[in-house]
Amino acid sequence: MNRNRFAMTLLAGTAVFALAGCGTTAGDGGGDATGGGDAAAEGAYVTVVKATGIGWFDRMEVGVDEWAAETGIDARQEGPAEATNEGQVDIIQNLIAQSPLAITVVPNDVAGLATVLGEARDKGIIVVSHEAAGIDNVDIDIEAFENKAYGSQIMDNLAQCMDEEGGYVQFVGRLTNGSHSEWVQGAEENQTANFSEMTRLEDPIESEEDEEVAYNKAKELLAKYPDIKGFQGSAGTDVVGIARAVEEAGKSDTVCVMGTSIPSVAESYLASGAIDKIFFWDPALAGKAQLQIAQILLDGETIEEGTDLGIPGYESLVKLDGYDNVFAGDAGVAVDADNVDEYDF
Repeated sequence: MNRNRFAMTLLAGTAVFALAGCGTTAGDGGGDATGGGDAAAEGAYVTVVKATGIGWFDRMEVGVDEWAAETGIDARQEGPAEATNEGQVDIIQNLIAQSPLAITVVPNDVAGLATVLGEARDKGIIVVSHEAAGIDNVDIDIEAFENKAYGSQIMDNLAQCMDEEGGYVQFVGRLTNGSHSEWVQGAEENQTANFSEMTRLEDPIESEEDEEVAYNKAKELLAKYPDIKGFQGSAGTDVVGIARAVEEAGKSDTVCVMGTSIPSVAESYLASGAIDKIFFWDPALAGKAQLQIAQILLDGETIEEGTDLGIPGYESLVKLDGYDNVFAGDAGVAVDADNVDEYDF
């Protein structure tokens, strides 16, 4: 696959469609709302995602399954039916009782998982997180890239689309999501410093990781601000919900919509022009990176500056300043209608 990487610089001092992100498949790997899959997790590596049934984490599960097949290690993915901290806590508590070797996690609430992850580590379970820089009680946090740089890159593109003027709003999946907060912060800081004719109309708006919520809130904003020119989405479901509202309002040609998503979710709106550009990293590769780090740690080795995970985008990890255990790859991708066909997920 021809990967179109961001030309972004790994900046210091950061905290990662949730992008990011979102859920697992509704297939064999998913857990139920109270946690726990069908098979016992003793001796396994288990990836706990924000929620099941969302395209972003459907794709991550592909990576988890591929890694298991490639390594011969028992690895699977679980997640709550809805993107809640309580659902993830229940799953992790159930897993602790089953004694997996490692738990990797993409948190809904960075602070909300700290206690239960501490319980896992007290039991000798390796814990690796993603999209959670600064979270307590993990061995390593792995990011696809430096978060504020990612947000700044989105703003560069949004500003260009908006002719560097007019009002815009930003969506996050949850106000407690650390990575989403950094993306919108990096974008807003870039806008303030470099695009003085643009204005953020409101504080970041919470979509609850739900396309329908994003759609309804975008409709309200379009009515409230008839001259609005731009939207930035963070959760993988944000931009499609926003795009549906923009398209229904007949404003695809006058309102710019950009943010984190994946081609299979956003492709129809990219084709129609309701979404102008999406930004992402391959969740499958991120899933593999988390598991590979867990294996390295279980083998008694360390993660350090320059570590090569043997996974595209994660060949030379960078340690983020301000953290003892946060590392980033260089795995960002930007896609519009012209190159969306290069990506098959």
